[in-house]
Amino acid sequence: MELNKYIDHTLLKPEATSEEIIKLCNEAKEYEFKAVCVNPCYVSLCREHLANSDVKIATVIGFPLGANTIETKVYETENALKNGANEIDMVINIGKLKSKDFDYVYNEIREIVNKAKEVEAIVKVIIETCLLTDDEKVKACELAKKANARFVKTSTGFSTGGATVEDVRLMKKTVGDDLEVKASGGIRDLETFKKMVEAGATRIGTSSGVKIIKELK
Repeated sequence: MELNKYIDHTLLKPEATSEEIIKLCNEAKEYEFKAVCVNPCYVSLCREHLANSDVKIATVIGFPLGANTIETKVYETENALKNGANEIDMVINIGKLKSKDFDYVYNEIREIVNKAKEVEAIVKVIIETCLLTDDEKVKACELAKKANARFVKTSTGFSTGGATVEDVRLMKKTVGDDLEVKASGGIRDLETFKKMVEAGATRIGTSSGVKIIKELK
Protein backbone atom coordinates (compact mmCIF):
# COMPACT_ATOMS: atom_id res chain seq x y z
CA MET A 1 0.00 0.00 0.00
CA GLU A 2 1.25 3.44 -0.88
CA LEU A 3 0.13 5.08 2.34
CA ASN A 4 1.16 8.54 1.13
CA LYS A 5 -1.65 8.33 -1.47
CA TYR A 6 -4.19 8.03 1.35
CA ILE A 7 -3.24 11.41 2.80
CA ASP A 8 -5.01 14.75 2.45
CA HIS A 9 -2.25 16.98 3.82
CA THR A 10 -4.32 19.40 5.87
CA LEU A 11 -3.98 22.91 7.27
CA LEU A 12 -7.28 24.50 8.28
CA LYS A 13 -6.30 26.53 11.34
CA PRO A 14 -7.73 30.05 11.23
CA GLU A 15 -4.29 31.51 11.91
CA ALA A 16 -2.59 29.66 9.01
CA THR A 17 -0.38 32.03 7.00
CA SER A 18 0.42 32.10 3.28
CA GLU A 19 3.95 30.94 4.08
CA GLU A 20 2.60 27.90 5.94
CA ILE A 21 0.30 27.05 3.03
CA ILE A 22 3.23 27.22 0.57
CA LYS A 23 5.20 24.90 2.90
CA LEU A 24 2.18 22.54 2.95
CA CYS A 25 2.16 22.46 -0.86
CA ASN A 26 5.89 21.80 -1.05
CA GLU A 27 5.61 18.94 1.45
CA ALA A 28 2.67 17.48 -0.48
CA LYS A 29 4.78 17.46 -3.65
CA GLU A 30 7.82 16.03 -1.90
CA TYR A 31 5.92 13.18 -0.24
CA GLU A 32 3.50 12.75 -3.16
CA PHE A 33 0.40 13.04 -1.00
CA LYS A 34 -2.99 12.65 -2.66
CA ALA A 35 -4.17 16.18 -1.88
CA VAL A 36 -3.79 19.27 0.24
CA CYS A 37 -6.84 20.43 2.18
CA VAL A 38 -7.03 24.17 2.88
CA ASN A 39 -9.52 26.93 3.60
CA PRO A 40 -11.13 28.50 0.50
CA CYS A 41 -9.08 31.71 0.62
CA TYR A 42 -5.93 29.68 -0.12
CA VAL A 43 -7.16 27.62 -3.08
CA SER A 44 -5.68 30.01 -5.66
CA LEU A 45 -2.33 30.02 -3.85
CA CYS A 46 -2.30 26.22 -3.86
CA ARG A 47 -3.12 26.14 -7.58
CA GLU A 48 -0.10 28.35 -8.18
CA HIS A 49 2.26 26.21 -6.09
CA LEU A 50 0.95 22.80 -7.16
CA ALA A 51 0.99 23.48 -10.91
CA ASN A 52 2.57 20.59 -12.85
CA SER A 53 2.09 18.18 -9.93
CA ASP A 54 -0.41 15.35 -9.34
CA VAL A 55 -1.45 16.72 -5.93
CA LYS A 56 -5.16 17.55 -5.78
CA ILE A 57 -6.56 20.65 -4.09
CA ALA A 58 -9.34 20.03 -1.57
CA THR A 59 -11.15 22.84 0.20
CA VAL A 60 -13.87 23.05 2.83
CA ILE A 61 -17.39 24.40 2.37
CA GLY A 62 -19.74 25.56 5.15
CA PHE A 63 -16.82 25.00 7.48
CA PRO A 64 -16.72 24.19 10.34
CA LEU A 65 -20.32 24.49 11.58
CA GLY A 66 -22.29 23.52 8.46
CA ALA A 67 -24.96 26.06 9.34
CA ASN A 68 -24.83 28.33 6.27
CA THR A 69 -27.76 28.37 3.84
CA ILE A 70 -27.71 26.03 0.86
CA GLU A 71 -27.37 29.02 -1.47
CA THR A 72 -24.28 30.22 0.41
CA LYS A 73 -22.67 26.78 0.28
CA VAL A 74 -23.38 26.42 -3.44
CA TYR A 75 -21.82 29.83 -4.12
CA GLU A 76 -18.80 28.91 -1.96
CA THR A 77 -18.45 25.71 -3.98
CA GLU A 78 -18.70 27.52 -7.30
CA ASN A 79 -16.09 30.06 -6.19
CA ALA A 80 -13.72 27.36 -4.92
CA LEU A 81 -13.98 25.41 -8.19
CA LYS A 82 -13.30 28.56 -10.20
CA ASN A 83 -10.18 29.15 -8.10
CA GLY A 84 -8.86 25.66 -8.80
CA ALA A 85 -10.29 23.21 -6.24
CA ASN A 86 -10.63 19.59 -7.44
CA GLU A 87 -12.24 18.25 -4.27
CA ILE A 88 -14.98 19.76 -2.10
CA ASP A 89 -15.25 18.74 1.57
CA MET A 90 -18.65 20.09 2.64
CA VAL A 91 -20.11 20.12 6.13
CA ILE A 92 -23.77 19.07 6.25
CA ASN A 93 -26.34 21.10 8.14
CA ILE A 94 -26.08 19.10 11.36
CA GLY A 95 -29.05 20.78 13.05
CA LYS A 96 -31.31 19.97 10.09
CA LEU A 97 -30.24 16.32 10.23
CA LYS A 98 -30.93 16.17 13.96
CA SER A 99 -34.32 17.83 13.30
CA LYS A 100 -35.04 14.94 10.89
CA ASP A 101 -35.34 17.37 7.98
CA PHE A 102 -33.78 14.79 5.69
CA ASP A 103 -35.03 16.37 2.46
CA TYR A 104 -33.11 19.53 3.33
CA VAL A 105 -29.86 17.64 3.95
CA TYR A 106 -30.29 15.56 0.80
CA ASN A 107 -31.02 18.62 -1.36
CA GLU A 108 -28.03 20.45 0.09
CA ILE A 109 -25.63 17.63 -0.74
CA ARG A 110 -27.18 17.06 -4.17
CA GLU A 111 -26.88 20.72 -5.17
CA ILE A 112 -23.20 20.81 -4.22
CA VAL A 113 -22.54 17.48 -5.98
CA ASN A 114 -24.23 18.79 -9.12
CA LYS A 115 -22.14 21.98 -9.03
CA ALA A 116 -18.92 19.99 -8.57
CA LYS A 117 -19.83 17.63 -11.40
CA GLU A 118 -19.75 20.54 -13.85
CA VAL A 119 -15.95 20.45 -13.65
CA GLU A 120 -15.58 16.77 -12.67
CA ALA A 121 -14.66 17.63 -9.09
CA ILE A 122 -15.55 15.25 -6.27
CA VAL A 123 -17.50 15.87 -3.07
CA LYS A 124 -16.73 14.55 0.40
CA VAL A 125 -19.58 14.94 2.87
CA ILE A 126 -18.48 15.80 6.42
CA ILE A 127 -21.12 14.47 8.83
CA GLU A 128 -19.40 15.46 12.13
CA THR A 129 -19.81 12.08 13.82
CA CYS A 130 -19.04 13.36 17.34
CA LEU A 131 -22.37 15.27 17.32
CA LEU A 132 -24.51 12.40 15.99
CA THR A 133 -26.09 9.21 17.30
CA ASP A 134 -25.29 6.00 15.43
CA ASP A 135 -28.71 6.15 13.76
CA GLU A 136 -28.00 9.71 12.61
CA LYS A 137 -24.57 8.69 11.28
CA VAL A 138 -26.20 5.94 9.23
CA LYS A 139 -28.88 8.33 7.94
CA ALA A 140 -26.30 10.96 6.96
CA CYS A 141 -24.32 8.33 5.04
CA GLU A 142 -27.47 7.13 3.28
CA LEU A 143 -28.32 10.68 2.23
CA ALA A 144 -24.79 11.26 0.90
CA LYS A 145 -25.03 8.02 -1.05
CA LYS A 146 -28.44 8.94 -2.47
CA ALA A 147 -27.08 12.36 -3.52
CA ASN A 148 -24.15 10.72 -5.41
CA ALA A 149 -21.32 12.13 -3.31
CA ARG A 150 -17.97 10.35 -3.63
CA PHE A 151 -16.98 10.19 0.06
CA VAL A 152 -18.44 10.44 3.52
CA LYS A 153 -16.04 12.02 5.99
CA THR A 154 -16.06 11.70 9.77
CA SER A 155 -15.15 15.10 11.12
CA THR A 156 -14.06 18.70 10.72
CA GLY A 157 -11.49 18.36 13.49
CA PHE A 158 -12.98 21.50 15.05
CA SER A 159 -15.81 20.04 17.14
CA THR A 160 -15.89 17.88 20.28
CA GLY A 161 -14.06 14.89 18.77
CA GLY A 162 -12.45 13.42 15.68
CA ALA A 163 -12.42 10.12 13.82
CA THR A 164 -12.88 6.82 15.64
CA VAL A 165 -12.37 3.31 14.29
CA GLU A 166 -15.95 2.44 15.25
CA ASP A 167 -17.37 5.35 13.25
CA VAL A 168 -15.27 4.55 10.18
CA ARG A 169 -16.41 0.94 10.35
CA LEU A 170 -20.08 1.95 10.70
CA MET A 171 -19.83 4.44 7.83
CA LYS A 172 -18.13 1.90 5.54
CA LYS A 173 -20.73 -0.72 6.39
CA THR A 174 -23.49 1.78 5.49
CA VAL A 175 -22.10 2.99 2.15
CA GLY A 176 -20.51 -0.29 1.02
CA ASP A 177 -18.58 -0.05 -2.24
CA ASP A 178 -20.67 2.84 -3.55
CA LEU A 179 -18.81 5.53 -1.59
CA GLU A 180 -15.42 5.87 0.05
CA VAL A 181 -14.77 6.94 3.63
CA LYS A 182 -12.42 9.71 4.73
CA ALA A 183 -11.30 9.68 8.35
CA SER A 184 -10.14 12.99 9.80
CA GLY A 185 -9.59 14.61 13.17
CA GLY A 186 -7.01 13.43 15.68
CA ILE A 187 -5.02 11.10 13.40
CA ARG A 188 -1.48 11.96 14.39
CA ASP A 189 0.55 8.72 14.29
CA LEU A 190 1.10 5.66 12.11
CA GLU A 191 -0.71 3.26 14.44
CA THR A 192 -3.94 5.31 14.39
CA PHE A 193 -3.57 5.84 10.63
CA LYS A 194 -3.33 2.09 9.97
CA LYS A 195 -6.33 1.35 12.20
CA MET A 196 -8.46 3.79 10.19
CA VAL A 197 -7.39 2.19 6.91
CA GLU A 198 -8.10 -1.30 8.29
CA ALA A 199 -11.58 -0.10 9.33
CA GLY A 200 -12.31 0.96 5.75
CA ALA A 201 -10.97 4.49 5.22
CA THR A 202 -9.40 5.15 1.82
CA ARG A 203 -8.49 8.75 2.57
CA ILE A 204 -7.03 10.23 5.75
CA GLY A 205 -7.21 13.92 6.61
CA THR A 206 -4.29 14.84 8.82
CA SER A 207 -1.86 17.64 9.58
CA SER A 208 0.67 14.99 10.64
CA GLY A 209 1.23 13.40 7.23
CA VAL A 210 4.98 14.05 7.13
CA LYS A 211 5.43 12.63 10.64
CA ILE A 212 3.38 9.53 9.74
CA ILE A 213 5.39 8.80 6.58
CA LYS A 214 8.65 9.28 8.49
CA GLU A 215 7.38 6.79 11.10
CA LEU A 216 6.64 4.37 8.30
CA LYS A 217 10.19 4.68 6.96
